[in-house]
Amino acid sequence: MSETRIADDSLRPVRIWLYGLAAFVLLILVVGGITRLTESGLSITSWKPVSGIVPPLSEADWQAEFEAYKQIPQYSVLNSWMSLADFKVIFFWEWLHRLLGRLLGFLFIVPFAVFLIQKRLPRTLAWPLFGLFLLGGFQGFLGWWMVSSGLSELTSVSQYRLAAHLGAAALLFMALIYVPRRITPGRVGGIVRRGDYAFAIILAVLLFIQIAAGAFVAGLDAGMGYNTWPLMDGALIPEGLGAMQPAWRNLFENALTVQFNHRLIAYAIVAYVGFALWRRARAGGLAGAHAWLIGIAGIVLTQVGLGIATLVLAVPIHLAVTHQAMAFMLVGMTVLYIADMQRTATV
Repeated sequence: MSETRIADDSLRPVRIWLYGLAAFVLLILVVGGITRLTESGLSITSWKPVSGIVPPLSEADWQAEFEAYKQIPQYSVLNSWMSLADFKVIFFWEWLHRLLGRLLGFLFIVPFAVFLIQKRLPRTLAWPLFGLFLLGGFQGFLGWWMVSSGLSELTSVSQYRLAAHLGAAALLFMALIYVPRRITPGRVGGIVRRGDYAFAIILAVLLFIQIAAGAFVAGLDAGMGYNTWPLMDGALIPEGLGAMQPAWRNLFENALTVQFNHRLIAYAIVAYVGFALWRRARAGGLAGAHAWLIGIAGIVLTQVGLGIATLVLAVPIHLAVTHQAMAFMLVGMTVLYIADMQRTATV
């Protein structure tokens, strides 16, 4: 692309902004993972969208927050040993997670308004971007809806609501990657043949399902048990997968079944990506947009290794957070592959 063409690319600042927002969502995901793994998510028992930006500033404020935390089951059942100093640690992670979520909204709406004033955004792009802003706001609501599930009866948040919260974050991240790539000027090399889109879209769906399955693993602390691989509870197919009635509950509430399914989906993704590589190599090679498949395959194998290490080491925080973040990067790379195929000659 020539210097003149770059200068005439009025959407370049928009693309940089959207990629920056995607990176910020990834940062929020990392902090959210730490918040979850340190059991910090229930430390703030109220939702104050504006005043909650300011943390407790006096000893009296801290005591008030601590007393509110003492009223929920997580404290009385699991954390009655905590001192105020201990509480401040878990409070920090939840406060930081919420602060970053608020900041994401600010980082979205202010540049969005500036770009509108500059008439840099065509209507066909402005409305979808505003939809992403609404999705981000809905994500904040889902976060509080998730937290509220653990304030009265449970000692942690509902795994169903955790999956909804993480799933919405994944959709937002995918959109923030797809839109700027799709509006990048120029064509991409290679040839897209019949079925290539379908293969990539199915992969993106499989990865999204795996992210949701990982949320159920996290929500049930299913990774804290059955810490062997490749056997699980001494067998390739352990007993007790259908112990709950009705049967569908096992998919979402039986820690054994939830972890087993997470493993199975990982195996399916590895096989599917391997087949996609073989298919493309036979159909014309991995040139142009299809070069993404090489990177996708590499990250899939790395992700499997991380998942196994996280499991057998009983979920150390640094590995678990890296595993979760890499899942988002993997689905993001798949979205880039899809977007680049749409910028390639089709036959």
